Amino acid sequence: MKLTVTTFVTLDGVMQGPGGPTEDTDGGFGLGGWLVPYFDEETGAFITDIFDRVGAFLLGRRTYEIFASHWPHVTDPSDPVASKLNSLPKYVASRTLDTVDWAGAALIEGDVPDAVRRLKDAPGEGELQVHGSAGLIQTLLAEDLVDEFNLLVFPVVLGTGKRLFGAGTAPAALSLSSARATGSGVVLHTYRRAGELKQGTIE
Repeated sequence: MKLTVTTFVTLDGVMQGPGGPTEDTDGGFGLGGWLVPYFDEETGAFITDIFDRVGAFLLGRRTYEIFASHWPHVTDPSDPVASKLNSLPKYVASRTLDTVDWAGAALIEGDVPDAVRRLKDAPGEGELQVHGSAGLIQTLLAEDLVDEFNLLVFPVVLGTGKRLFGAGTAPAALSLSSARATGSGVVLHTYRRAGELKQGTIE
């Protein structure tokens, strides 16, 4: 399965707390909810297209808890996000949870990178998708396990907060497969893995 990461991110690379002031206050972060004024119909359609391609989800502990507190209560079978989250497998990476009770959810046991490699190699249709999950993404980046990034870049800078590409990110080359801007100024990018980083000298 192809592993894709979908992330809301600011111009200065922050991905922390996009959806609300109390979503993620780690480190005293008080700027949550920064995407709300810019989330328009085009942005929603981009997200729907991504969920149409999913085969299974890979989630960090915090994102799992946020999703599990909301999406099981959205029971409309025509909802493009809830219908997939409530019906498809959800693999949860956590050092603190002992159990998960959302239907279709399972804790990853043992080494997370090794478990993710097994999930990627397993037969199945659709993408293995990561949404949110800042800490988990850092592990995936350090192990060079991400095949594709869907980056929704919002026209704000915060100057503080958890960043998508942290200090442990493995160097890599990417290719831009699509990009467009919405009416509210959100730029929707899709990047695919393109092998090792190449270097040169400007003559």
